[in-house]
Amino acid sequence: MSDDLDIRSGGVVAVDTETLREAAGGFARLGRELEAIVGLVGSAGAQLFALPRIAWDVSSRVEELRRRVGDAVAHAQRADADLRAAAAVYEVVELRAAHGVAEAAGETATLAAIEARIAVLADEYPDVLETASRGPLAWGLAWPAELTAQAGAALWWAPPGIAVAAGVGMFGTAQLARLVGAGTVPQDARLRVASTAIIVAPVRRDTRTAAPTTLAAAAARIPGGEGSRIRVEKYTMADGSRQFAVYVTGTQSFAPVSKDPFDMTSNVQLYSGSTSASYDATLAALRESGARPGDAVHAFGHSQGAMVTAHIALEGEFDTRTLVSFGPPVEADIGADTLSVSLRHTDDPVVALEGGGHDYPVGAPGSFVAERVADPDPGLHDVRLPAHGIAAYTETARMLDASTDPRMDPVRALLDELGAAASVESVEYSAERVTALPAPTPGPEPVSPSAAGGGSARRPS
Repeated sequence: MSDDLDIRSGGVVAVDTETLREAAGGFARLGRELEAIVGLVGSAGAQLFALPRIAWDVSSRVEELRRRVGDAVAHAQRADADLRAAAAVYEVVELRAAHGVAEAAGETATLAAIEARIAVLADEYPDVLETASRGPLAWGLAWPAELTAQAGAALWWAPPGIAVAAGVGMFGTAQLARLVGAGTVPQDARLRVASTAIIVAPVRRDTRTAAPTTLAAAAARIPGGEGSRIRVEKYTMADGSRQFAVYVTGTQSFAPVSKDPFDMTSNVQLYSGSTSASYDATLAALRESGARPGDAVHAFGHSQGAMVTAHIALEGEFDTRTLVSFGPPVEADIGADTLSVSLRHTDDPVVALEGGGHDYPVGAPGSFVAERVADPDPGLHDVRLPAHGIAAYTETARMLDASTDPRMDPVRALLDELGAAASVESVEYSAERVTALPAPTPGPEPVSPSAAGGGSARRPS
């Protein structure tokens, strides 16, 4: 297990430009304060130098102190300038990504504003455009590095050529996912309807439950055994309003087609942009629990379940306020009204289907991506995909709960809000795909005796 958790805003940019500028401002203020100290020390040194000879030694030491503080001023000023230049580079990368989105949407006013801002940054920082161009290219090549390295290292026992081929093959597959782009779902994407008959049925009810108090506790509520596939919690707030939380499991069957809606057929359908039995079952469970169009929903999904919840947020039937994704194979641009929290393991091959995700941050302000290497020791056990299991992602959630990163504050605020509900009801649902029975084969039509060459029976004489 790796404890090195990386929390970032998402997209190519791994830092927040405003945070960089705030840090730069801190160095600028420090520089000004140090400059004032330099002035005071210099004045004191000059006064000591004017005193009798016995004070000259003290005066020289004061001058050395003034020189050192002056060096600190210079360092603070350089740090201020470097951080502001770095913020400009990251901002240009973000603006270019937003430019592509606006261009595809035909938003001419937005395009003009973006181009004007880039021009201002280029005028202020002459090297910013060239530096910003190198960043996305390097990131685009480097994002699957951990998975590529582990793919080769897992075959340490094989001839070197095979191990190298495995690593190259994994790198090529990851880059193909990015090139195809199926793992990055645009904001205007809507699922094609693929008719599938499903049955959902409650398997467990609880009217004495409470809201999860941590992100790890929320992850632990994602079902996956004993027939349960979807959990819905209905929160009645003190003012009488309602909110819902839905927890959706990952793939349960690797058969091409099965009675379990969370199978490979549903994976392929969702990844290629169609509704699936698992998607329909989740909607049915929400409606069965009383959720109506426009109701507030907080969605938690693992693997295939994360694809389901992402598309529920995009389709817009409900007011999806929160989307928490554990090991998602897609990243959806869910818009600025939904807080997006994505937990990814860089050694999880399912996450590689995202193709690195969008080049720009997605979701409401405060949305973030949390990444780590879940299983750093490669080996044959990787066949079981330990980095993709919900247990590994629950541990990552536990690390986030312990983090002091301020981006966890909206998550904690949500859990506190749900914890203040007047009542909570939870229902877990099973789900089954209804497979059509084969049409019965008609039997042979009855043949009349006359048609068969016979006649009426004669009584023997």
